[in-house]
Amino acid sequence: MDADALFLSRLQFAFVIAFHFLLPAFTIGLASYIAVLEGAYLATRNEVFRRIATYWIRIFAVSFGMGVVSGIVMPFQFGTNWSRYSHLTADVVAPLMAYEGLMAFFLEAGFLGVLLFGRKLVPPWAHFFAAIMVAAGTLMSTFWILIVNSWMQTPAGFSMVGGRFHPDDWFAVMFNPSFPFRFLHTVIAVYLTTAFTVIGVAAYHLRQRRFAEESRTMMAMGLGLATLLVPLQAFIGDAHGLNTLLHQPVKLAAIEAIWETGAGQPAVLFAIPDEKTETNRLEVAIPKLGSLYLTHDWNGVVKGLKDWPAADRPPVIPVFFGFRVMVGMWLVMLLITMWSWWLAWRGTRYRHMGFLRLCTYAIPVGYIAVTAGWITTEVGRQPWVVYNQLRTADAVTPSLAGHDVAISLALYVLVYCAVFGAGVHYLVKLVRAGPTAAPAASELDAGQRPARPLSAAE
Repeated sequence: MDADALFLSRLQFAFVIAFHFLLPAFTIGLASYIAVLEGAYLATRNEVFRRIATYWIRIFAVSFGMGVVSGIVMPFQFGTNWSRYSHLTADVVAPLMAYEGLMAFFLEAGFLGVLLFGRKLVPPWAHFFAAIMVAAGTLMSTFWILIVNSWMQTPAGFSMVGGRFHPDDWFAVMFNPSFPFRFLHTVIAVYLTTAFTVIGVAAYHLRQRRFAEESRTMMAMGLGLATLLVPLQAFIGDAHGLNTLLHQPVKLAAIEAIWETGAGQPAVLFAIPDEKTETNRLEVAIPKLGSLYLTHDWNGVVKGLKDWPAADRPPVIPVFFGFRVMVGMWLVMLLITMWSWWLAWRGTRYRHMGFLRLCTYAIPVGYIAVTAGWITTEVGRQPWVVYNQLRTADAVTPSLAGHDVAISLALYVLVYCAVFGAGVHYLVKLVRAGPTAAPAASELDAGQRPARPLSAAE
């Protein structure tokens, strides 16, 4: 194994998972949203909820298919590029991944057929139940995947037997020190990603003066969820930060670009960290504020990067800027949420073109935030694949050649660009088509009206 093979293997896995995670970041929340819509339709028989649910089910189906295509190739890399990791951690990781497939993916995929094709074939309560099962499957998948990831971040409940990780306490493995914080933080993040996608799509249709009733309902539901989750994410993020300070202090030092250990650390708003000189260039900081939010004490002591050998530190620049991009996207969400309630108080939430335009342009903020957060978390764990136990350099396949990985990476890039390009193009067409469809004959006989565009008077 050469250095190029290690770097390219890391780059390939990062490329594949970064593209793949954009889809679960949307579909996890969307599945729950569809279940809420189906429940609202079952309870009220309001056709608006049914039309919105049908609209997003079509979009969910395409997104789910793209997620399967992009995600199914990831496990192959464990055998081709990361065989040492697979061999050493198999007793812990393999059962967890098996539970994810058996308990989550099969549940989700099984009921997805009923959700997609069963509206006219099963009673409304059964269709609602299918939506709940799909939503439960997506959350259960998140649960198992984050157990694996959290265990790699804060390993617990194991012993080393013959150089391999052996599980001694499955409860400790599963509910390792960082899992509760990581799970809550991630679920809220993907729910917000879905909420601001729905808000942006609704704003687009309102700007086009189409589907007024459906768009107002979608926007009200999305902003209502954002009102709860945007502030909650700040509290969960703070708790997650305290947990990181306790269990991964070098990662937190990289996030804050703190080089020297000391009390009353500043909050570095902007800087260009220089790892060669172990200093920050062009630093803009607020004195003592860093210690306050990191330790909840103005004079709290925070360790600096110099407390660890250079070989045991993560790359500082991507961790430092990844965290700030994530927080910046959260601030955009907070701004939109606060502005929405100001406009609601004035009675102009659905007519203010500047606000609607901002909502549409803000569709990517959730996806940028989860990607930046993933970079912060995963790059911040380096140089370890299992924190403080197994180095990334020791987890790669020993016989791997750099040129072989370069070829496979190039193929991944080509295939993913084709798949995602076609998929996104079709998704945009579905989004622009709006929440309307030709009504069934039974609906017309019952006097139910189909969706209609917004009239000029409205």
